[in-house]
Amino acid sequence: MYYPRIEVDLSKIKHNTEVLVSLCKKYGIDVAGVTKSFCGHPDIARAIVEGGVKYLADSRIENLIKLKDIEIPKILLRLPMISEAEEVVEYADISLNSELETIKALSKASVAKGIIHNIILMFDLGDLREGYFKEEDLFNDIEKIIELEGIKIIGIGTNLTCYGGVIPREENLGRLVDLANKIREKYNLELEIVSGGNSSSLHLLIDNKKVDGINLLRLGESIILGGETAFGNRIENTYNDAFQLVVEIIEIKEKPSVPIGEIGRDAFGKVPTFVDKGIRKRIICAIGKQDIEFDSIIPVDEGISVLGGSSDHLILDGTDSINNYRVGDKVRFKLTYGGILRAMTSEYVKKQII
Repeated sequence: MYYPRIEVDLSKIKHNTEVLVSLCKKYGIDVAGVTKSFCGHPDIARAIVEGGVKYLADSRIENLIKLKDIEIPKILLRLPMISEAEEVVEYADISLNSELETIKALSKASVAKGIIHNIILMFDLGDLREGYFKEEDLFNDIEKIIELEGIKIIGIGTNLTCYGGVIPREENLGRLVDLANKIREKYNLELEIVSGGNSSSLHLLIDNKKVDGINLLRLGESIILGGETAFGNRIENTYNDAFQLVVEIIEIKEKPSVPIGEIGRDAFGKVPTFVDKGIRKRIICAIGKQDIEFDSIIPVDEGISVLGGSSDHLILDGTDSINNYRVGDKVRFKLTYGGILRAMTSEYVKKQII
């Protein structure tokens, strides 16, 4: 068996998806299952589809290409690059947009292929990531977009919490719904999708605070970790350990807890600090910062603590563990969202589907 590896329990992923799809369905909301954290791995995506999502969504066209044989509509989440317009209209059924020049490029690519490409226009409600910020700018562009061939505006959406940390509330999402209604009335567009954000919007549903008019959420972290992301609370009847990292021990030594000698910069240009705890059992594992951020891993063995490491080495303190670890033994970790993203991206971490 190859190490380090990340183990993915598909039954837990499917279960989490079913729970969230059921919660959203109660409020008339469809779910787009976001696949970016696991780099569009087709087996994991299929588990999400089996869980009941209406769409698959990813930020990178490379991942959507991996999913091309799964017969469900695909959404490109990151604003398209003009340079990838041909790939976008071929592999994404829908893309999120906020720039007229990009939409013109998508129009040209769609016409060349003889297809219609659907777009969702993004509006910034204050988180200050992507999207139109002024209504008049949005309306001005819509007037031009509806004249383009090969393009159909099917919705409006927003993103919250990812950059500015702005919490989805009834007030700001209500503004998005009002904007959608203005567009429908002004331009006679059906606008079938009003996408009210991501896993951070789930807290409203959990608290029974439905925003009428929101009918799509883009869910990633809540599916893979079973939590809403506005306040970091667990969602009832979900798993948070569907992804686990397993690493192998390559050294165990009794050593001081503070380096000996003058302290300078480490391999990443930072000056480290240390707490003197005396002689401790230091465990080195074969994984490093090239594969994972050390603050994104949570030891399953509560007697182990993460000290740090370098690009290729993870250093643990195993002094307080009841387990008598030996070289060659394995250590398990739960992962944060960022940890899953990094480990699944690293070509040095084997992916084992369970």
